[in-house]
Amino acid sequence: MGGRFDISIVAKDSLTAEENIDEIITEISRIENLISDWKPTSQVSEVNQNAGIRPVKVDKEVFELTRRALQLSEITNGAFDISFAAMDRIWKFDGSMTEMPSAEAIKKSVAKVGYKNIILDSIHSTIFLKLKRMKIGFGALGEGYATNKCQEMMLAKGIHSGIINASGDMSVWGTQINEKPWNIGITNPFHPDKILATMPLKQGAVTTSGSYEKFVVLNGKRYSHIINPATGYPSTGLCSVTVFGPNAETANGFSTSAMVLGKKAAIPFLNQFPDYYFMMITDSGKTIFSKNFPKRLLKKYR
Repeated sequence: MGGRFDISIVAKDSLTAEENIDEIITEISRIENLISDWKPTSQVSEVNQNAGIRPVKVDKEVFELTRRALQLSEITNGAFDISFAAMDRIWKFDGSMTEMPSAEAIKKSVAKVGYKNIILDSIHSTIFLKLKRMKIGFGALGEGYATNKCQEMMLAKGIHSGIINASGDMSVWGTQINEKPWNIGITNPFHPDKILATMPLKQGAVTTSGSYEKFVVLNGKRYSHIINPATGYPSTGLCSVTVFGPNAETANGFSTSAMVLGKKAAIPFLNQFPDYYFMMITDSGKTIFSKNFPKRLLKKYR
């Protein structure tokens, strides 16, 4: 899925732990082979290859993941959009970019992006992309979805404690071997090699989206690698959004959407979901918490 997975589980012995970790890896690979738009044999790649040509029948799992993604697009007015995969890569975050692309190039870059052109048929379990060269991709949901599925699988097997970390998108359950909660570190976006704070967590998910690893500064303004799929412009204003809640897939979608929406729109949007709480850090270094954030549990570092 293009990211690193770190897996820790508490089991009665090391052999049991290793066997279950192997099962988790197998499950992650299974999901990747279904939804990766980088693998030409995946169902999502088949959908993309048939854009503008015909609907493609997919497994119920892929269909439902797509349906939930479109629901998120609707409630964020397109700030979240899995058809971002069709976007032209005109923004460079490798240090080579020295000036803004033209407004015309930016507009053209999102010509094939638009979630309303993704047509679902629940009776036949098909996905159809109306425009040729349209694409969908699950880069902002897939890892959270995979950690959820693996957590459910482990609980069904009687593994009552573990943490699956997919490059910062985590599913957490139970306690450490010393019966203390798992300690979740929140990266300092201005010093990514350092931890800003830690949060104890026994059950739930935590995801972070941020611009602190990939960004470009043009004319003194910081532009994130997270692009607004509706406009083609990079998100600005926030350099990190961490979301806690019961479901990693949903939290994953929320943290990405918040980066695109920006502080002013993201706060009222996320506050609609009381099961989730968030911590945002602006480009100027200001930290913003949701009203329901349990700040008494947060341990800050200097």
